[in-house]
Amino acid sequence: MSEQTVRFGVIGCGLMGREFASASLRWLHLQGNLPRPAIIAACDTNQANLDWFRRDPDTKYFYNDYHEMLQNPEIEAVYAAVPHHLHAKVYGDVIRAGKHLIGEKPFGLDREAFAEIQRAMDEHPDVLVRCSSEFPFYPAVQKMVEWYKSGAFGQIIEAKFAIKHSSDMDLKKPINWKRTLSANGEYGCMGDLGIHTQHLPFRLGMLPVSVSARLSNIAKQRPNQDGVLVPCETWDNATLLCDGTNAAGDEFPITFEMKRMAPGCTNTVEYEIYGMNFSAKFTSDDPNAIHFTKNDGQEQAWSRLVVGSKPAFPVITGGIFEFGFSDSLLQMFAAFVAELKGLPCPFACFKPEEAQLSHRVLTAALIAQKEHRSVAVSEIE
Repeated sequence: MSEQTVRFGVIGCGLMGREFASASLRWLHLQGNLPRPAIIAACDTNQANLDWFRRDPDTKYFYNDYHEMLQNPEIEAVYAAVPHHLHAKVYGDVIRAGKHLIGEKPFGLDREAFAEIQRAMDEHPDVLVRCSSEFPFYPAVQKMVEWYKSGAFGQIIEAKFAIKHSSDMDLKKPINWKRTLSANGEYGCMGDLGIHTQHLPFRLGMLPVSVSARLSNIAKQRPNQDGVLVPCETWDNATLLCDGTNAAGDEFPITFEMKRMAPGCTNTVEYEIYGMNFSAKFTSDDPNAIHFTKNDGQEQAWSRLVVGSKPAFPVITGGIFEFGFSDSLLQMFAAFVAELKGLPCPFACFKPEEAQLSHRVLTAALIAQKEHRSVAVSEIE
């Protein structure tokens, strides 16, 4: 390979593994000379998934056992997209093999699993470890970040962060591993979707102090592959109402919504921050724009600012055109590579210390639901 690259292996060649492969082959879309992630190795127990990677011109090693892949000295970094119950073992093994890691959420099935990953990180502090979270890389969201860091909002009144699906509204949809306690854990939808709601506020320093929760298991049965109804064991929807604070000492409610059964939504992401001087809101239903209002007195009016394709890592696309999900993934992997190479990184991927806070918040939510009370995050050590 003539161009400068970072040699990657992929563990888990399903939906997100393929998205990474697509992003790596689209790297020339980025301006500048950021090293390209070349996926030289792929690993999956599903042969059809593995065979898909034979279409990638970079991929020359194919494995059914990730332990064998980790012995390959050519591999510098790994993207791992495996079910939650495998995170502790797989992520820990990747880190102990000295490979840099970008893994999927929730970065451990639970707090105990995260602690296992943390031990591996403590043993190998030279390994870069990050978690996948792409939505804050939308240019409109980055505009919200810019405004917040400038102090434009003033005292914060309230903040809301949500991600909503509707595919599970189809009760004939067959059950999968995300609906089982053994593979998805007690967090249910919170583990699968929570980090998408937390990356932005945690990075801005908006921290939950206490958690109240309303968790719902709406579809209690689903058909298996043979059409037989089997129990659906995990939470479908979650709404967390938190007492929050920020670096300025403001005290305000933070709402997190994670829903698999939200009528009319297809992976809809919503970020809203309301302040005394300024307020802004973003929805992926209107991905090129951000809505804002200024407090100029007794009356306020919402304005819609079209941001277009002006991401943190510049691209060849003209700013007048639309930005989409695939573009956000390209930006996320660019951020990981930039950090790995010690290059400027305007907005970093979700960090392990943020994942640790996420586990504390989600654990507090489980206790809050069970005991019907507000749970202080400080209770979760």
